Amino acid sequence: MEDGKTASPPGAEGGEEEDDFGYRLFPDRNKEPQSFLVRSLFTFHNRCQVMLRMTLETNPYAQLLIAAMKQSGWYVNYFILCSNIFIVGDQQSFSSSSQTLFVPFSTVFNDRHFSCENCDGCVSGGFDSATSQIVLCQNNIRHQSHMNRVVAHELIHAFDHCRAHVDWFKNVKHLACSEIRAANLSGDCTLMNEIARFKFGLKGHHQTCVRDRAIRSILAVRKVSRETAEKAVDEVFDACFNDLEPFGRIPHSKTDAKRAYKDFLNRDRYTANL
Repeated sequence: MEDGKTASPPGAEGGEEEDDFGYRLFPDRNKEPQSFLVRSLFTFHNRCQVMLRMTLETNPYAQLLIAAMKQSGWYVNYFILCSNIFIVGDQQSFSSSSQTLFVPFSTVFNDRHFSCENCDGCVSGGFDSATSQIVLCQNNIRHQSHMNRVVAHELIHAFDHCRAHVDWFKNVKHLACSEIRAANLSGDCTLMNEIARFKFGLKGHHQTCVRDRAIRSILAVRKVSRETAEKAVDEVFDACFNDLEPFGRIPHSKTDAKRAYKDFLNRDRYTANL
């Protein structure tokens, strides 16, 4: 399942009963991190790293999102930093300027903002808003196209986290809005992906897919009723479905995403020349 997951520190209020905010789906979150060398010896982890690198270097969805966050000042090489702190090995550095900071790509996997981990069997990735970290489920992401979708989906959550005051933990409408945007803009609901799921439809099928996947994502990480999840999604659907930042359009295919990325770069150049 490619649904993006967001989580908060245990103990926060929310839901209709005591809520763990999806942490049960990511058991490695509560374990002591292994060394980079040890983790790299495992096939799943190594494969996850290789696919992540390919996504960041070649996928237009990810490239556009990273460029947008870079423009906003929340970035370090391949990733944003909402806290303006980045980790390289064991060194902690701080940045208060918008100047580009170069970090060799080999260090990106030591950075705390991407983490390949083992997860519950029903999820492929998540955005941990408490640490501004994207979790990639190395045991569930088995091919490159899947990695591309998961990274794009979670980067949309990261983008929303950086640009808005999102209350992931207590306001289910905020969560619903980001899930709608992630399903709409990440490629989750492209025609080919829906055909692969044996789901077919004509008029309005994209909207139906976005709504259904947003509801599924909420139910996976929040202990709320289906009625509550559906109500939250429906109340914000029109506004959030039509919020197309930073793409400026719904990228229905990789070709659309490439065009959107090109337009974004040209828009940036045009603005710089004004």
